[in-house]
Amino acid sequence: MQSVEFYGDKRQIAACAFCGAGTETRDHVPSRVFLDEPHPANLPHVAACADCNQGLSLDEQYLACLIECTLCGSANAADLRRDKIRRTLEESALLARRLEQARRVGADGAISFIPEPDRVRRVLLKLAQGHAVYELNEPVRHDPSSLRFAPLSTLINDDRFSFEAQPEPELAPWPEVGSRAMVRMVEGQDLQEGWVVVQPGRYRYMAVAERSTIIRLVISEYLGCEAVWA
Repeated sequence: MQSVEFYGDKRQIAACAFCGAGTETRDHVPSRVFLDEPHPANLPHVAACADCNQGLSLDEQYLACLIECTLCGSANAADLRRDKIRRTLEESALLARRLEQARRVGADGAISFIPEPDRVRRVLLKLAQGHAVYELNEPVRHDPSSLRFAPLSTLINDDRFSFEAQPEPELAPWPEVGSRAMVRMVEGQDLQEGWVVVQPGRYRYMAVAERSTIIRLVISEYLGCEAVWA
């Protein structure tokens, strides 16, 4: 990724992006567990307290493994394509067993995994909050008015189009002057049809300063999420 300078109001980022406490660490958004090595240069990161930085590490690891297992139809490390996830399951028998217990085989032979929705929601909310701060200079430390997530393959017709589409300029006021979203809008850095591509095929996100704060993200071109703060 290109390095995007921030010229906005630094008072907005003078506290933990997630809880408003200290800023003793820097938290990557997205978490590196969702990316393949070598990691892209200039990964987005936000100020965070140590508790928020580390508090969801196991949930992030779980979600990354769940997505890869779902895409490969197996919780067996040897069947997985992503080296990072393969190593994780080889080193964590407990997580591998937990995912195997979530595996289901339908009457038609189709394989699926039953997610733990609370863990998934916590991770997606944290990612969305991080993107709001990094791109829009908008701390959103309260619960969103809407947080929806689903496999992209379940979105059909207008729903998929609406999720992928960038709002029309006349309907979406420009973001804060000096914010990274404004810089990207003017210079077109890392943008593909409104999406910031962190790593092709692994992670992309969109940050919109409309009447509401809207964050969309896609992990491994499989799981889509939209968070809205009215």
